Amino acid sequence: MTSDKKNKSTVKNYFRQVESKWDDAEVKGKDALDRLVYRSNLLGSDAYINNTGGGNTSSKVMEEDPITGEEVEVLWVKGSGGDLRTATRPNFASLYQQKLLDLQEVYAGFENTGLKTPAEDKMTEYYAHCTYNLNPRAPSIDTPLHSFIPYKFVDHTHPVPIIAIATADNGEELMKEIYGDRMAWVDWMRPGFELGLKLQETIEENPGIDGIILGGHGLINWSNDDKECYELSLELINQAADYLSEHELGEESYGGQQYESLPKEERREALSEVLPYIRGQVSRENKFIGTIQDDELTLQFINSKDAPELAELGTSCPDHFIRTKIKPLYVEWDPQDEDIDQLKDKISNGLNQYREDYIEYYESCSPEDPFDMRDPNPTVILIPGLGMITWGKNKSESRVTAEFYTAAIGVMRGAESVGNYTAISKQEAYDIEYWALEIAKLKRMPPEDELSRQVIAVVGAGSGIGKALVSRLIEEGATVAALDLDEKAATGTADEVLDQIGMGIGVAGSDISGSGDVIGVGCDITDRSSVQDALKKLTIAYGGLDNVVVTAGLYPTPDDDGNLSDSAWDKSFAVNVKGSFIVADEASRIWDKQGLQGSMVITTSANAVVAKAGSFAYDTSKAAANHLIRELAIDLAPNVRVNGVAPATVVEGSSMFPRNRVKASLTKYGIDFSDDEDTETLRERLAEFYASRTLTKRPISLEQQTEAIYQLLSSNMENTTGHIVPVDGGLTEAFLR
Repeated sequence: MTSDKKNKSTVKNYFRQVESKWDDAEVKGKDALDRLVYRSNLLGSDAYINNTGGGNTSSKVMEEDPITGEEVEVLWVKGSGGDLRTATRPNFASLYQQKLLDLQEVYAGFENTGLKTPAEDKMTEYYAHCTYNLNPRAPSIDTPLHSFIPYKFVDHTHPVPIIAIATADNGEELMKEIYGDRMAWVDWMRPGFELGLKLQETIEENPGIDGIILGGHGLINWSNDDKECYELSLELINQAADYLSEHELGEESYGGQQYESLPKEERREALSEVLPYIRGQVSRENKFIGTIQDDELTLQFINSKDAPELAELGTSCPDHFIRTKIKPLYVEWDPQDEDIDQLKDKISNGLNQYREDYIEYYESCSPEDPFDMRDPNPTVILIPGLGMITWGKNKSESRVTAEFYTAAIGVMRGAESVGNYTAISKQEAYDIEYWALEIAKLKRMPPEDELSRQVIAVVGAGSGIGKALVSRLIEEGATVAALDLDEKAATGTADEVLDQIGMGIGVAGSDISGSGDVIGVGCDITDRSSVQDALKKLTIAYGGLDNVVVTAGLYPTPDDDGNLSDSAWDKSFAVNVKGSFIVADEASRIWDKQGLQGSMVITTSANAVVAKAGSFAYDTSKAAANHLIRELAIDLAPNVRVNGVAPATVVEGSSMFPRNRVKASLTKYGIDFSDDEDTETLRERLAEFYASRTLTKRPISLEQQTEAIYQLLSSNMENTTGHIVPVDGGLTEAFLR
């Protein structure tokens, strides 16, 4: 680093107090499991207290045995892979407490026991034999921690202030200074049966303690009252936060500032330029979806003098590490003195070095019979002046990764203010990343959907085929940007989908990058600047683009004499032909940077090849669109396939069939109707007439159109390009296209 520029931050006191959100009225009348869900949701609602998918909670409850009818003690504990913030009743496992305690004798019977031994890992197989009432939820790997602690209610969380103490090189001394004798310390141990035994032993040796700090990991505390347990968690967190708040370095955190952040608009412009390039580089083995984080706290860390050294250390908390890998990639770029081309060079060189480092880490830490090496690309990239970019197999995963490293930044801030930040060794990191139980968990996951890891822009998503297509693509695992001339309609489509599928997990991401699996964006495809702006938003949201579908179209309605103005002709060609070209041209800039496989589908019409009177502008523009598809297929080969779908008069839900056009068409074809009838009834009547002219005699549905588009996007037709698929019910006039 050569620059000594300063950039004062207003983030002077990061560590804050957390307040109890417990409401006695909310839990009144709830059973024990619902109270556990309530407590868990409260602890998981703040990423400062607990990260997404991390930590676990439990309650020991007397339940009726379904066989004997007797009262037995049951441990309810967060299930494997669950998330405290979003947990519901089915996310908790239930096990006979006494059977869990009896497993200690089973474990003692093995010849060779101890941390990381096959005997320890084998104990997880016995948890299923302890299941209460046939509960199908698999218990957490941390189940022994909860069972072996002799209290009814246990909270295990990953609070930023506590982990800051837990990762400081003088953490145990700090703990004593902050808490006195009310807390104990256990050095870093991988989660599992041995850690449960160690906690049990520690409590026996330190009677009356309120909790334990797990070195490099987090906090565990307990009580015989669930509300008291929750509020004790907050109290212990606040004690650490108070201490760190008094000692943190403010503007001088991480050694002070080395670089200045670019202004927000400049940051986003630069990010939209480099994100597709980075996505292409990190997606050599598997495509990734991105998230950006460029808030002031994140930038203060990335711009700091100590950031390169701290980033190289990696993280410590096991949940953080599994998401963020052995370390992030820190790109030493000077945002004031170097340009985007230099940034790309440094990213490329940095990624090459990162992969080499990862291979060295894998080969040096792996046993004689290692598991196959996982993807060697980073999931976290830090760029001075711009911010943090994180990657995951879907939007939720990349948001979670951003959330975790944001927490890690806070942890380093605290640890460096009161000592020196430490991370777990490479061997310990490897033993978690390549833990047989973690590998087995990955293998048990269902196969990914056909369109998983793919970002798809649907133009014309506010109504008709486009709107229906968004839901269809989401069902197949896609990440979707719904674009429409009517921005309100576009966001309405996105909101409807999100209401059904939810936002997923993870609470990170700046502005539009904090989105779910679908966003709504306004876009006028006849205006290149509007298309550019929409694609920039898409890129900031997801990191790049794989496929584009253009369903937007315009049918200019003639006047009462059947004539069209020159401007109507111009607009028809502007939307139906030039608009698709502009979209393809701008999308190609992203595709070129990525160098990944992609696809484009343009909706044309059976009218493109059926000559008839009365719709000159529409029909000829669609004929031009057909040929545009062929031209684009040649121009964008070999990485991008271009195809078309030619529907015939899909009336259902189409914005091109407003009431006045439907009435004009009914009149044109001599079909009786009444002005008192609603628009949908009139549309159905027109659709039935159109169907009567086809060989199949069935109206063309939205589902049939979306299915054809989906098939063209999928790997099922990966060798098809320059083709136009008719979905018209069988129009003889359109044969031999």
